Amino acid sequence: MQLEQIRGLVLQHARLPVASDTVTFDSDLYAAGLTSLTTVHLMLALEDAFGVEFPDRLLSRKTFDSVQSISEAIDEMKASG
Repeated sequence: MQLEQIRGLVLQHARLPVASDTVTFDSDLYAAGLTSLTTVHLMLALEDAFGVEFPDRLLSRKTFDSVQSISEAIDEMKASG
């Protein structure tokens, strides 16, 4: 469920120049066209949707590399509090 929700937010806010059906949970979002600017838009949408705030330590390319890595970061933020 969370992975699908994140994927939907990626497709809505990241403005990727690829067909939506090619974006899977483990797709490299940067290879698909994610940029630093669209990462910021995506991050803000994720924060709103999940009620979290990305700490500085998670503001890295690795965090936003895939739907799966985003999901893991959100799980970590929820667990810590």
